[in-house]
Amino acid sequence: MASLRSQTPRSSDASDTTRERKRIVVIGGGTGSYNVLSGLKTFPFSLTAVVAMTDSGGSSGRLRDEFGHLPPGDLRQVLLALSPDDHAGLLLRQLFNYRFDKGAGLGGHSFGNLFLTALTEVTGSIETAIHEMGRLLGIKGRVLPVTLTNSNLTARLRNGKIVKGEANIDHREVDPQVPIDYVYLEPAAFVYQETAQAIEEADALVIGPGDLYSSIVPNLLVKGVCDAILRCKGKRIYVCNLMTKPGESDGFKASDFIREIHTYLESKSILQYAIVNTGELPTNVVERYHLEGAVPVVFDEEACRDLVPNVIAKPLVSVGNLVRHDPLRLAEAIDELL
Repeated sequence: MASLRSQTPRSSDASDTTRERKRIVVIGGGTGSYNVLSGLKTFPFSLTAVVAMTDSGGSSGRLRDEFGHLPPGDLRQVLLALSPDDHAGLLLRQLFNYRFDKGAGLGGHSFGNLFLTALTEVTGSIETAIHEMGRLLGIKGRVLPVTLTNSNLTARLRNGKIVKGEANIDHREVDPQVPIDYVYLEPAAFVYQETAQAIEEADALVIGPGDLYSSIVPNLLVKGVCDAILRCKGKRIYVCNLMTKPGESDGFKASDFIREIHTYLESKSILQYAIVNTGELPTNVVERYHLEGAVPVVFDEEACRDLVPNVIAKPLVSVGNLVRHDPLRLAEAIDELL
């Protein structure tokens, strides 16, 4: 959840009129998008969240299998990120994040996932359901699926083994010590036209933060997305992760994340900015994450600057039960670029 600091609306200033004309598109999904959107909504931008549609685990995976819809989990998170921070908004956020821990068939489901699934059944399409849920929540901005194709994420490991399904890549049990060679979609997915248009018309694209292969790259694998990014005349920004992830980005430095994004963008010249954290983590937090196989991402400055024309290095970390980007600090870093 966003910190109280990030939920405090900013006061207006003379430059707010200019900011209102800025269209910001955030590409990702899950907790990473939740954090960056929670901060950006306190600025008078026109926000669009583009969300990966490959989630196959937990409540989303069960609903996807049972109803044949696109997974609702990441959509729910970004919709809630853009909802108001007043009393009603906070209560609705708690309600839609509520996860049942008992009940035949209900255990493990979040209310928001069930709600979005029911709304899809009632309205007849996921895109209409997203719009209506956003209207009911009073969100600031809009949320778009990256694709309407029902596709699955697949990874090929460097030893040749294949791991199918986002959930199995996200929490890998098959040879977790073997690095991922590359990931792809089965079947091929095609960009939702409204999403392509939003990307092309953006004044700034923000890619990340989020799990590299299970939240960020799946968007770039959708046919038409990289072309739309290439056509975008706005500023193209990558936000680097704070921590590595076991089985996904073991041993990665900041430059390794940037290099992989280049690979899936199929160009070394698309990214114009990289935002990297320089804030240090408490020793006890580092030790706790180390037990889970995760370590802080090292900022190898020279290598990063060889890959991206502009590197913004700032303390951006917020430490609670989990290590997250501070929503307001991250939003301010993006705002400074505009």
